[in-house]
Amino acid sequence: MDYSAIILAAGDGKRMKSEKPKVMCEVLGEPMIGWVLDSVRDAGIPDERVGVIVGSGAKTVQEYIANKGTYRTFMQEERKGTGHAVMQAEEMLRDGGNVLILCGDAPFADSDTIIAALNEHTHNGNDVTVVSAELEDPAGYGRIIRGEDGAFRAITEAKDCTMPELQIQEINSGVYWFRADALAKALPKLGADNAAGEYYLTDTVALICEGGGKAGIYKAEDPDIVLGANNRAELLSLNITAKMAVIGKLLAEGVEFVSTDGIIIGKDVEIGADTKILPGTIIRGKTVIGTGCTIGPNTLIENCRIGSGVILNSVQAYDSRVCDRVKAGPFVQLRPGTILHDGVKIGDFVEIKNSEIGMNTAVAHLTYVGDSDVGKGVNFGCGCVTANYDGINKYRTKIGDHAFIGCNTNLIAPVEIGENAATAAGSTITKPVPPNSLAVERAQTKIIDNWDKNFLRKKKA
Repeated sequence: MDYSAIILAAGDGKRMKSEKPKVMCEVLGEPMIGWVLDSVRDAGIPDERVGVIVGSGAKTVQEYIANKGTYRTFMQEERKGTGHAVMQAEEMLRDGGNVLILCGDAPFADSDTIIAALNEHTHNGNDVTVVSAELEDPAGYGRIIRGEDGAFRAITEAKDCTMPELQIQEINSGVYWFRADALAKALPKLGADNAAGEYYLTDTVALICEGGGKAGIYKAEDPDIVLGANNRAELLSLNITAKMAVIGKLLAEGVEFVSTDGIIIGKDVEIGADTKILPGTIIRGKTVIGTGCTIGPNTLIENCRIGSGVILNSVQAYDSRVCDRVKAGPFVQLRPGTILHDGVKIGDFVEIKNSEIGMNTAVAHLTYVGDSDVGKGVNFGCGCVTANYDGINKYRTKIGDHAFIGCNTNLIAPVEIGENAATAAGSTITKPVPPNSLAVERAQTKIIDNWDKNFLRKKKA
């Protein structure tokens, strides 16, 4: 593999007014650097060939990327510019080949652009290929400098531009492909004689050209790839842009939106045609939703697989699987490890945790089911609880097919309710219930006549 990547991620969050490093600020619920790492992986560069330059808040970034893959990190102790940042990872250039360099706070640098720029780079035999974009308002961006013949010559940072150069609308995106050996030769020649007193990576273009190397441009089709964020207002703008891009893609695939108010959908979410997303719905992570569903209003889904024909109204679901024709809500929580099979009905104020609920079972309302294996066709009355935790250990409850759990039943795990068995309302079940039987487990009623507190309460009233 002769391709590698270096991601610049050493910036702090001062202008964001945040304790977090800038690259950890989120777009659609995912840190900006997560978007960049995904694009690099999708472009075919393996994790072990990716180096991340860290600085302020290094531990936070390192912990995050460690959960995404096997990446190398390099510390930039002092922030002396982009060229200085790349110098910290010079050892990655020794293997030769081509190296991609991009910014960890520019989340829209997509894999299609990366691959297309690489193809341009290798086809033309370039030593460096810069991804550019055309902007109506290029303020703040480095300008692409071309010669009279139109050939690419250099990049000038905005702070160092002359007045004529400031009129140029073609800008540097911050995404580059270099021949590793050409970059390795240019880096030691960088100087800091500029307005910022920094070592600019952009100056390597002119140095490579002066040394007889070849520089080229790949102009991106989508100018949004250059977008980054240095403050909260710009971060909000990134979120709005990303949100509408995701919704636009889903509309093209047949997903219905009656309004986009309060809707946030992550970039990796998949939704089938004829599914309706109602206001106030947040869907994130690796969630997959089938066709013909109604999701929302006011629903949060994270890392779930949802079947077809499902209705989720005011539901919060995490790391769960919901099969076809399930109806849940309002005010339902599905905690990690939950599986709802076809046709299950979950009513209001119900919580399911680490449990498998069989086909066509109904858990009507005001019920907690935790660490349980529930068969098909079971009916739960109002106010039932599986008492799965004794303060030290957790235990499972097993309920057979077509069982009937009466209102206000407490099932003290570990316990098993047999097939087609029933529990009487108000029972606290501590022993196994055989199939086809009725379990009644209540304390004997004791009546105390003329209870003193009744008279005191009446007098107070």
